[in-house]
Amino acid sequence: MSRPGRDDSPDRLYTLTGGRTRSAPDNPFDLVTLVVAECDPVTGMQSEHAAILRLTEHPTAVVELAAELKLPVSITKILLSDLLAAGRVSARHPRGVVSDPDVLEQVLVGLRNL
Repeated sequence: MSRPGRDDSPDRLYTLTGGRTRSAPDNPFDLVTLVVAECDPVTGMQSEHAAILRLTEHPTAVVELAAELKLPVSITKILLSDLLAAGRVSARHPRGVVSDPDVLEQVLVGLRNL
């Protein structure tokens, strides 16, 4: 059985991130960070970046983006960092959200099973 985001070709994931395996240490993204597009996709943009901008017309959690893109959260965070650095998205933490890693992992598993 295939697991989206986990069984992707390592070559594809390497290409998506330009060889990066981790986002910068000052990366503001965690699983529940809400991401909002600050612009529309542009011609020539990497398809995953364009997809993120379309998915974040309204505030969307990082974990939801990863599930929709069928990518590991770590790869999604790298792509989000690129967009943040370019001023194409903004990030904010929701108020009053439970950030228990076990609960968040269960949410991610549930989203993958949809």
